[in-house]
Amino acid sequence: MKVFSFVLVFLITVVLGYVVSIPMGPAPPVAPLLDPNHGFWQNMYSEDQLAEETIQLEGLSAPVKVAYDENLIPHIFAQNEEDLYRVQGYVTAQHRLWQMEFQTMAAAGRISEIVGPVALELDRMTRRKGLAYGAELGYEFVKENHPEMLVLLEAYADGVNQYIASLDDARLPVEYKILNYHPENWSSYKSLLLLKYMSDMLVGDRDLQYSNLRKILGEEKLDLLFPEFPEENDPVIEAERVWDFEPIQVNSPEEGTYPDDKLVIDPLPQPEEGVGSNNWAVAGSKTKNGNPILANDPHLSLNLPSLWYSMQLSTPEHRVKGATLPGALGVISGFNENIAWGVTNATKDARDWYKITFQDDSRKTYRYGNEWREASHRIEEIKVKGQEPYYDTVVYTHYGPVVYDRTFGSERQDMNFALKWTAHMGSNEQLTFIKMNKAKNHDDYNDALNHFTAPAQNFVFASVSGDIAMRIQGKFPVKWDKQGKFFMDGADPQMEWQAFIPNEHNPSTLNPERGFVSSANQHPVDPSYPYYVFDNSYEHYRNRRLNNRLREMNSITVDQMKELQFDDYYLHAAEALPVMLELLGNETGGDEKAEKYLSELKSWDFYADPNQKGPTLFYTWWNKTYNQIWNDWMEWDEPVVYPNNYETVRLLKNNPSSEFFDHVNTELKETASNHVRKGFAEMVESMKEWEQEEGDYTWANYKRTSIQHLVPQFRPFSVENVYTGGGRGILNATSERHGASWRMVVELGTPIKAFGIYPGGQSGNPGSKFYSNFISKWANGDYLNFDLRSEDQEEDLLFQTTFTN
Repeated sequence: MKVFSFVLVFLITVVLGYVVSIPMGPAPPVAPLLDPNHGFWQNMYSEDQLAEETIQLEGLSAPVKVAYDENLIPHIFAQNEEDLYRVQGYVTAQHRLWQMEFQTMAAAGRISEIVGPVALELDRMTRRKGLAYGAELGYEFVKENHPEMLVLLEAYADGVNQYIASLDDARLPVEYKILNYHPENWSSYKSLLLLKYMSDMLVGDRDLQYSNLRKILGEEKLDLLFPEFPEENDPVIEAERVWDFEPIQVNSPEEGTYPDDKLVIDPLPQPEEGVGSNNWAVAGSKTKNGNPILANDPHLSLNLPSLWYSMQLSTPEHRVKGATLPGALGVISGFNENIAWGVTNATKDARDWYKITFQDDSRKTYRYGNEWREASHRIEEIKVKGQEPYYDTVVYTHYGPVVYDRTFGSERQDMNFALKWTAHMGSNEQLTFIKMNKAKNHDDYNDALNHFTAPAQNFVFASVSGDIAMRIQGKFPVKWDKQGKFFMDGADPQMEWQAFIPNEHNPSTLNPERGFVSSANQHPVDPSYPYYVFDNSYEHYRNRRLNNRLREMNSITVDQMKELQFDDYYLHAAEALPVMLELLGNETGGDEKAEKYLSELKSWDFYADPNQKGPTLFYTWWNKTYNQIWNDWMEWDEPVVYPNNYETVRLLKNNPSSEFFDHVNTELKETASNHVRKGFAEMVESMKEWEQEEGDYTWANYKRTSIQHLVPQFRPFSVENVYTGGGRGILNATSERHGASWRMVVELGTPIKAFGIYPGGQSGNPGSKFYSNFISKWANGDYLNFDLRSEDQEEDLLFQTTFTN
């Protein structure tokens, strides 16, 4: 049965990829694919069936033992770090080689090499954003400033490459066979490029949209709908924090200079609204056993192979375990024998845009103050499968690359917009995690973070000595009020970043009186923080639910922390639905279905559990109402940012007759009630149609969470319709395609107790039983025991491999 299922899935995948769906270049030769000795048949085996007792690995100074537990989690025991990371590279490549290479090729703008011209514009955008450029600068920075780190990076790359050299066609991951290409060698540069890829995934900016809104609405209305701080600000760093430093001062221009035009270009892709990450730590004074407990659940796109790969890395000096990023060294979110740490996205604006004025069409020089500065031209050769290479010229200024110009995104000669981004500055984030893996205390934690530039992250910390901490770390420019919120004139030196916030001035807290630290992508601070802080995508619901629960809880246990990570309380609905019901009144028109839906909404307890109908009805009603309210804006030619859910609810509640509810192109003077009622009517019709076509509208069936293969066309390698609750703005932030990509809970006692899970499996091979075996546990809120393993431990041992020189 297993053979039949894998063959069927494989054949369906090939058909979908090359016949039904988006073209992906020439189809692979059929004969090699069907070859029983080398084709896809060889990918039906699980890793335990292919286990080797010994593997020769050149470059080792001593034997390295790798013990795989029953879930295929490797525990590496090496005598030194160079051997440790050489084997980490080999083992990771054994299970995730295709994923590692695919993600770094995406980061380098090289997907067209694999799938053909369908990816050309995506590759052009990636090249123009300068991810490869940033990784090149990072490599030079590491080479010059941290040569000892380069030794470890090269050891990891060597391990990957020795695995690649050992591969024959039979053992080649199935994606290479379907897409008809072979892996190339790994490099230290690629590991650094992977971290730039993560930075790009997590950063957003709305300079373009805010610039347009400023011209359309004016400053006063813009500030009314988009306040710098929400009314109910519950920031990452507690509001009681006293800032005991003298901030760096910068010169603020008397009047900001902004481009005059409304900008009609497509903005860069942005992180999805309403999903992010949670992390927190509670002090021993609030826990049942008197030990700190730390929790982390980063929310990202739900993909197969999974973003994370679990591992334990051990030398005689340290043992560390947690989630690794395939292609990067060390553990990214995890714990060792002394500390635990976790990360969430800090959502702080770290990308600014500048309009560049070139001297002439050659674009060799551009205006800066009273002079003309020289630009550089970078020729990007984009190889395209089945076609001749495409050559794109990207102009670089001292701000950064000119992303938008007459050849990309705009037909206007004078539209030249350069991107300034901290990811383009030489840095060594990899060193942060190497140091964190070995950290023993709060001082070590701070020392590790001093090397971290981008993407800005909220690093939570707890130790066996009882400390808990939070630090918001990144390289942040010191900005004058509203700098970077709008497009700036690159010819005006006043628009420059003048200085950077010192690491010791970044928002942080240690052992706060309230007994916990937490972050959920909300505002980092309250208005007392002496530096300008802005981002458009701050969370307004998860953070308040999380902090309210942590304030209430005492004698906390690990199980309660697990339950909190899986909490389905829909705070947005709890605040919005009563307002909407009041504005609706009894306007159901006597419709039987409308009465039924209304009754279900009124009896709902605001939990987005998978078997509930209330979340489906509210979610649909809210979206219909929201689109009604801001419909005029959605019809503008210029891209703009829309008011968030939190401010929209406040407007409905506090000012239902606001001018913002009145649509200019209708004779009726609309109020909040008009939009709520129309939204309800549209919801009723939408749900009637759903019931007729789909039947069940319980939340899990309506939401239909799916965990997709990294190539969306390979749908049979995905897992769809996962039965689970949660949603956007909910602590269990599981939406259709996003959610908790990794859940970890660690109690810092003696011994340390740890638990973890992610939605996938250790293997990157769709034919393996370890490919998606964690998903059902993850969907139910269950965890794996993640305790540190000793070298001589025998229980739960799947198999063991010894690497020798």
